[in-house]
Amino acid sequence: MSENKKPSGLKFSPWWISGAIIFMFILLNIFNSSSLQDPTKISSSKFDQLLNNGQIEKVIVFNKVQAEAYLTAAAQKDKANKKVAKDVFGNANKGPHYTFEIADAQNFENKLIKAQSEKKLKDYDFKLKSDWTEYIVGFLPMIILIGVWLYFMRRMSGGGAGGGGGQIFNIGKSRAKLFDEKSEVKTTFKDVAGLEGAKEEVQEIVEFLKNPEKYTVLGGKIPKGALLVGPPGTGKTLLAKAVAGEAKVPFFSLSGSDFVEMFVGVGASRVRDLFKQAKEKSPSIIFIDEIDAVGRARGKNSMSGGNDERENTLNQLLTEMDGFGTNTHVIVIAATNRADVLDKALMRAGRFDRQIFVDLPDIRERKEIFEVHLAPLKKVEGLDTDFLAKQTPGFSGADIANVCNEAALIAARNNKTAVDKQDFLDAVDRIVGGLEKKNKIVTPAEKRAIAVHEAGHATVSWMLEHAAPLIKVTIVPRGQSLGAAWYLPEERLIVRPDQMLDEMCATMGGRAAEKVVFDTISTGALSDLEKVTKQARAMVTIYGLNEKLGNVTYYDSSGQGEYNFNKPYSEDTAITIDKEISLLIEGQYQRAIQLLTENKDKLLLLADILIEKEVIFKDDLETIFGRRPYQKDNEDLADLTI
Repeated sequence: MSENKKPSGLKFSPWWISGAIIFMFILLNIFNSSSLQDPTKISSSKFDQLLNNGQIEKVIVFNKVQAEAYLTAAAQKDKANKKVAKDVFGNANKGPHYTFEIADAQNFENKLIKAQSEKKLKDYDFKLKSDWTEYIVGFLPMIILIGVWLYFMRRMSGGGAGGGGGQIFNIGKSRAKLFDEKSEVKTTFKDVAGLEGAKEEVQEIVEFLKNPEKYTVLGGKIPKGALLVGPPGTGKTLLAKAVAGEAKVPFFSLSGSDFVEMFVGVGASRVRDLFKQAKEKSPSIIFIDEIDAVGRARGKNSMSGGNDERENTLNQLLTEMDGFGTNTHVIVIAATNRADVLDKALMRAGRFDRQIFVDLPDIRERKEIFEVHLAPLKKVEGLDTDFLAKQTPGFSGADIANVCNEAALIAARNNKTAVDKQDFLDAVDRIVGGLEKKNKIVTPAEKRAIAVHEAGHATVSWMLEHAAPLIKVTIVPRGQSLGAAWYLPEERLIVRPDQMLDEMCATMGGRAAEKVVFDTISTGALSDLEKVTKQARAMVTIYGLNEKLGNVTYYDSSGQGEYNFNKPYSEDTAITIDKEISLLIEGQYQRAIQLLTENKDKLLLLADILIEKEVIFKDDLETIFGRRPYQKDNEDLADLTI
C-alpha cells in the first residue's frame, strides 16, 4: 500500500528566473563598484614603490591593460600590506594581492625587465583574458526584457506549463474543455427542475446521438444546432451540463469569449481547431456559452471597420456549421440571453434549427426548483414548498438557489439547528430589498414622512381592484431605500389597461400621501416615479394602449433600433407621446390623492402604527380597513402573515 505524498509547498514560478538574474546583476554591480573601496586596487605609483623596495615577487599582465601583483613572503608580513595579507576567511592570501591598470604596455614591460635584471622581481608574464562579466552586464537588460515578454505571451496564450494552449505557438488551438467517458459529470436531467419543454428538446438530441436509427429510418435528419434563449439565471448552462452528463458521446464545452483574442486570426483558427477535434471524435456535441460574444450581427458597428476580428471568427463559425464538407455528426448547442443581437445568418435553419426559449419558472416549476435546492439543507419538518413558491414570483432558478443559501446562512447566524419558514422570508427580503440598516440615523420628522409615504402605498393598493395584494409594510431602511411595501403580484400572461393603471395609482400612493398629509412633496418618491414613467411609456409607445396614438407600436424586437440615431416617429408624434405619458401619470396621481383624502383618518392611523411597530402585516390593515373590497374568494393570504 503506497503512502500518499504530500504536495510540496513550493511551486516553480517563471518569476524566479527573473529574480535570480536581477540578483546577479546587483551582485555584479557591487563587485564592480568603485575601486576606492577595494584595498587590492592600487595606482601605478604605488606599484613602482613596491617594486623598487623588492616586495613584488611576480606580475601577470592581462590584455596589456590590467596587471596583477603577487607579494613576497616578507612583504606580506609588512604592516603596510596587512589588509591584503589574508583572505576573507582569515587564511594566508595566495594572491594576487594587488591589481592596477597600465597605460603603455611596452614601457611597463621594459620596467619589468629592468626590475628582473636587478633581482627586484622574480617572474612576470603577459596573458589574454575575456571578461565575461562585462558581456553579461551589457546584455542583461535585453535578456530580462525578452524573458518577461515570453512569460506574458505564455499567459495571454492560455497559461499553464505543459498545456496544449500554454505555448505561444499553440495560441490558435481550441480552449474547449472535453467531457467524455473518462470525465465524471454528475449533473443529469433529474437535477434540472422545471424546463420540461426545453429538456424534451435537448434530450431528443442526446437520444439521436445514442440511437440514430430510430430517427433516420423514417428519413429524418439530426438538427445541426440548438439555441437556448432566455433571461439570466433560468438554467441554460445547467441544461447543457445535464446534456454532458446524459450523453455518452464527447462533449466540448467553452464560452464565446474563448474565441476572442488580441491577435488577428486567432479566433477563426480556434473555431477550425474546435470543429476539427469534434469531427475526429464524432458523433459529438459542442456547447458554446454566451455565444453573443462572437455571434453579434455583422455590420452593426461601422466604427470597428470591415475586417473586424470578431466578424472573422463569426464567418468561420458559419462556415463550419453549414459549409462544404460539414460533418453532420457534430451538433452545436449554444446559450445566450441576447438573441436579438445575433446575426441572422447564424439563426437560419440549417445552423441553429431549433430555438429553445428557457423562460422564468412559474409557480409549479418554482416549487420543483425549491425541492432540488432544499434537499442538501437541514430544514424543519413540514416546510411548505408551495408557500415558498408563492413568495418568489419572478425569481429565476439562480435566484431560488440564492434564497436557499441565504436562508441557511441566516439560520446559522441566529444559532438555529434547522432552517425554518421565517429564515426563507428573511432571505427573500434580504435579496429583494437589500441589507437591513437598523442603525441608520433617521430624525423623527423623516421617520414620520417615511411612514406616511409607505402607508399611502398600502392604503391605495388595498382600495384598488387590480393592485397587487399586500404582504407587509416596513419603515426599516434596507439597501438604498428608507422604507418598503411588499406585495405578492399576480402572475399574468396578458395585462389589460385597467390593471396597469391600478398598479400605477398604487405606486403614486406614496407621493400622494405626502401631499394629502403635509401639503408638500419630497425626493423620497424617485423610484416610484421611475417605475410609473416606464409603465406609462410602455403603454403609449410599446403596447399601443393609448387612444390618441392608436394601435401603433415603436418597439423593435430585432434590436436593430438601438443602433439608429433617429427616432422611429416624427417630432409632432414625440410631443404627443410626452403629453400622453404626462397625462397618464398625473391622472393616476390625482386618483390616488382622492382615495387618500377620503380615507385620511385611516391613513394617519396606519402611519402611527407603522411608527410604533416599524413593520406591519396584512392583519393590521384588515383591522383598520376591514376586509379588502376586491379580495377574491380563492385569494388565500392568511399564510402570508408572520
